Amino acid sequence: MGMCERKRQRTIQFHTVMATIVMDRIGRVFISLQQIRQVPRMLTEAAPSMPGTMRDNEVPAYFRDHNICTGYRPLNQNWRYYFLSLFQRHNETINIWTHLLAFLVLLVKLQQLVETVDFVGDPQSWPLLILILSSLSYTGFSVLAHMLGGKSELCHYVFFYLDYVGVAQYQYGSAVVHFYYAVDESFHKYVRGIFMPVASVLSCLSCLGCCYGKYFNHTRPTWVRKVCQVLPSTIAYMWDNSPVAMRLFYWSSASGDSAVLYHFGQVVFFLSCSFFFTVPLFERCFPGRCDFVGQSHQIFHVFLSCCTLCQIHASQLDYVGRRELYSRLHGSGEVALFAVLYGVTFVVCALIGAFMMRKVKRVLDLKNKSK
Repeated sequence: MGMCERKRQRTIQFHTVMATIVMDRIGRVFISLQQIRQVPRMLTEAAPSMPGTMRDNEVPAYFRDHNICTGYRPLNQNWRYYFLSLFQRHNETINIWTHLLAFLVLLVKLQQLVETVDFVGDPQSWPLLILILSSLSYTGFSVLAHMLGGKSELCHYVFFYLDYVGVAQYQYGSAVVHFYYAVDESFHKYVRGIFMPVASVLSCLSCLGCCYGKYFNHTRPTWVRKVCQVLPSTIAYMWDNSPVAMRLFYWSSASGDSAVLYHFGQVVFFLSCSFFFTVPLFERCFPGRCDFVGQSHQIFHVFLSCCTLCQIHASQLDYVGRRELYSRLHGSGEVALFAVLYGVTFVVCALIGAFMMRKVKRVLDLKNKSK
């Protein structure tokens, strides 16, 4: 056999092997596409009897939101139903997804920070870590509250009290980064030694106010619940953000402070979300037309998530750019004390939630006995 013939056979064998590999890859891609196309059918088979949603007059009063007429999920279904309702159209779908997406974005942000910040070896980075962890807690607990709080009245209180514990942790996380990284020397000398203890107390009072507001949800007028929830949170916000407010007040364009823009953004976003939390604007203007999308609480979620992302980025810039200042202002053991205080705040808020749940449980037991 000549050399040319051998080369021709080797070429044929090579092309045959390559064709086999290509066809195998195409076959795998085709199988993967088929599997993806089967996902909706698999979800349907996983919950073949997913009940439809209900009107407001078909669910108990404590589940009803003013001017939200349809899209309520039925009570007392199995847990799988409420988890799978993540993919169902109802009046909590957008509330779940807004904070679920925010939670995932925060996880990505944490991963990025871990690659550039030494959270283990650099104690000066701990306030930034506290802010990230507290942000993950409030978004995660919010997802659970809106997804699972419709199972029963007891679950409604349990998961929303957990949500309020997460919000209180976020308030503390905001306070610690603002006091540690964003504070100016002129303001620091007036609040040193009292700022973080007061912030911790206000976080606990905010948790207590939100829990009591939910407890009075259907035995008192709506304005009583709003006052219980909004007033302590407003006082906590004013205190926690006072270092940022002072910094923005004395800011000059000549300073070249790149974090100021994000601090300003977080203030604007927070004021916007506070408005939509307090005033259900679109539901009042278009009753019955915001059952799925357009609720003020959904807009509140979006603005609060944007506020958190601006806050984290501003704190990251301050952590890098103001190191000389905050290292001089804060003692070597101060950051460890703030970390311990964060844990204490969480424990106290959890005890507040447990105490309020005992009161709720007694009311529910009396209601069941009277039936």
